[in-house]
Formats: sequence, structure tokens, C-alpha cells
Amino acid sequence: MPESPDRTTREPDFGQMLKVLRRERPDRPVLCEFAIKWSLVDAFADPGLELDRREDPANPYRATAWRNMGFDYMMAGGTWGLPKGERAKGSTVSLNEGALITDRARFESYDWTEPDESHFIFIREARLPAGMKIITNTPGGVLENVVSLVGYERLCYWSVDDPELLGAVFDAVGSRLVRYYEVCGGYENVGACFVNDDWGFKTQTMLPPAGMRRYVLPWHKRIVDVIHAAGKPALLHSCGNLGELMDDVIVEIGYDAKHSFEDSILPIEDAYERWGARIALLGGIDVDFLCRSDPAAIKARCRAMLERAADRGGYALGSGNSIPEYVPDDHFLAMTSVALDGGP
Repeated sequence: MPESPDRTTREPDFGQMLKVLRRERPDRPVLCEFAIKWSLVDAFADPGLELDRREDPANPYRATAWRNMGFDYMMAGGTWGLPKGERAKGSTVSLNEGALITDRARFESYDWTEPDESHFIFIREARLPAGMKIITNTPGGVLENVVSLVGYERLCYWSVDDPELLGAVFDAVGSRLVRYYEVCGGYENVGACFVNDDWGFKTQTMLPPAGMRRYVLPWHKRIVDVIHAAGKPALLHSCGNLGELMDDVIVEIGYDAKHSFEDSILPIEDAYERWGARIALLGGIDVDFLCRSDPAAIKARCRAMLERAADRGGYALGSGNSIPEYVPDDHFLAMTSVALDGGP
């Protein structure tokens, strides 16, 4: 990364993102990312701004960085989260470690926390450049939080051995996430809400479709309803193979957009042909592809994807998941430059 990276002169316009989310054709290519590594944020923030990027919510440090990278929004969320157990640190993370709820007694004695206005200072006091909005996220979704609290293996056992207790845990988590999004959606500077909740592996969902429909999806429906009631689009960020549930996502729950794609599950090009007429699709340039391909190949794929969607709309360019530290800076810039140069 050069010491003074090029900053886009394109003015942010969240209306362009809204066109994508309405499956319309934006007036120019739109960028979308769920998360971007701090080293890029540091490089693109306006010179002269102090690095108190977390401590001072009114400091426009992050917002100017997202603007200068070419985005029409910045990601921000509340500080609320459910207490979780400690997990061993290492190269992998077990979904069975750190469970705090292992039986009904521990469920009934668990120290639940409630989201309230004090948790949303980074949204409420954010200073945004003209034309920008915030897209919110949450500290773990319905299924993710339940897995963290009870462990994945126990979740599977309880779905057969004690479905009543498992349902009570889902209700306790889901009801608090509904409240979280009620608060998020009430802020004028919030333009849309990401609901991030990983549902599956490369080949299937973490629970069978029937289990997902019993425990997980009804709470997503309630979350989407409160986001829509606030007049905001609802965006699903979910990793895994969701093929068997996409009709539920689109029709029954009513999500406006789907984010997170892997080439090993379904490339974004194929996903767009399959679902692009029914739901907006965001990102999709596989993270492994971004890491391993040269900038010329990245640009070629991005141009081709923008060409595919040019006449039909409902697509924003970005990675298949996020931009972690191991994505080379010049590969990220190769991808975004295609949109900033006007597309195909």
C-alpha cells in the first residue's frame, strides 16, 4: 500500500445503494463490503484525523476512509452483545467450546443483557460525509449466538432430546435481537441493516431445513419485519450453503439482499442467474480468488460481473465475504478500481 493512496473523487450517494437493494439499475457501479481490515481504513482516512477511531464515535475517521475507498456508506454497529464463554485461542475454533448454557438450570440462571440506547453511541453520534449513510450489523445472529451459548453438538442433541429447552434459548436470543434492530432502524442516519448470521457449511445448513424453519427462520422474519417497519432494507449476511432455504429467505422472510458467497458453494455469477431477479445480490468475488489471483484476473472477473448485471441491476461489487488482513492491498484495489473507473 502506498503511503498516500489514491482517494476517489466520486461523491457518495446512498441512493445508488438503495437502487441496488430495490433490484434497480444504479446510475453507476456500487461497492459493497461487510468488513474491511483496519490497515486499509488507516491508509484511506483523511490526513490529519487522529487515530482515536474507536474511542470517539463523533470522529469521522472511519467514515472518511470508507468514502475515500469509494463506498456510499460505512459499516457500524452497537456495542451490545450477549455474554459468552471463553474459547481456546489457536488456529481453529471449536463450536463446542465455551458453552455457558448446558442444562435448564444454567439457562434459567444465565445473565441476559438487554440492548438499550446506551449501546448505540457509535451510530447515534457518527459524523458522516454528505451523501453517506450507515449500514448496521450485529454481534452475532440468532443461530450464531445460540451455538456460542450452548455449543453446536449440544444444540443438535437438544433438537431431538429437549426441543422445548432449545426453543426457549432461541426465543431468549431472538427477542433481544429484534429489540436491537428496533433501535438500529430508528436512527435517521441508518440507511439499511445487515443481519449477520452464518447458517451452514459448504454442503448443507447447520440444522436440517426443517430445524432451521422451526428455530431460526421465524426470528429472522420478526427481525426483518421490524427493519422494514422502520422503512429500511434488510440485508442477510450468511455463510454456508443456503440453497435449500433461499425461497424462505426471499419469500417467507422477505430479505432485500443476500451477501456472502463462495466459489466452492456457488459462484456469484451462477447465483445471480439463479436468484438475481428475485433478490439483490451483494459482493461475491471469492476471497480465495482475491488472494490467489493477479490483479489483471481480478479486474477481468469484476468487469464481467458488472457487465452481467448492467442491464438488470440488483448487484453491488465486492468480495464474497470481507477484506481480512491476508487479502493483498493491491488485489482489493484492483477490484474496487473497476467500479470506480465506471465499470465495464
